[in-house]
Amino acid sequence: MKINQSRPVSQVRGASAYSSGRNATVDEVSASRNIADTASVMGIPAEEMTPKVRNAIMTLMEEVERMRRDLDQAKRQINELEQLADRDSLVPMSNRRAFVRELSRMISFAERYQVPTSLVYFDVNDLKHINDTLGHAAGDAALKHVADVILSNIRDSDVSARLGGDEFAVVLPNAQEDAAHAKAVSLAAAIHDTPFVWQEHSLNIKVAHGAYSFRPGEDAAKALEEADRKMYAHKQHLKAQEQNPDPSAES
Repeated sequence: MKINQSRPVSQVRGASAYSSGRNATVDEVSASRNIADTASVMGIPAEEMTPKVRNAIMTLMEEVERMRRDLDQAKRQINELEQLADRDSLVPMSNRRAFVRELSRMISFAERYQVPTSLVYFDVNDLKHINDTLGHAAGDAALKHVADVILSNIRDSDVSARLGGDEFAVVLPNAQEDAAHAKAVSLAAAIHDTPFVWQEHSLNIKVAHGAYSFRPGEDAAKALEEADRKMYAHKQHLKAQEQNPDPSAES
């Protein structure tokens, strides 16, 4: 008796082996199931699931997956660009734009919850001398040195930035102005007492500083202006001290 084959070989051997006659791989079986699931969601009747329709669905699914990968990559790139836009171009700190934004947020927080918060402003006194005598590469290295010392001596909750040029700032949450002034003196001493080494040269860098506590209703520009004013007064004091040295005077 002659026995006829009851099912096409393609139905026995897997989704992607229709014409080749080979056994389907795991990926092909998985793809076939995904196509079947997609067809079910799209409402395509089983009898209309021809090889042409199946290939069209496969192409569509591959395109959707490619678009998903492209979207994920674009999101990562946007996140990286946002981080770069907030970072200083030279030192591992925030730039002025990001700092002012964070300062405004912390001023609002301090006013709402009555948390004493202060701002410390620094200006590097020796940068021009370093640039003139050792070159601008040494000046850049000196700024990195100052930034590293500041970062090594503040809390994780403190916010630091290079405001531009030779100016730096730190926001100290939960610190009254007298405590902020003491911290500024401590940081200035740490910067001075940690020699900056460039090639065969070793220099002690001095910084002027000013500390200011936020007042209700003030904005970031006002806080920076007041801290800068106090820093400038200290800078003038240091200049006068250089002209008339007094061992007992505060540095």
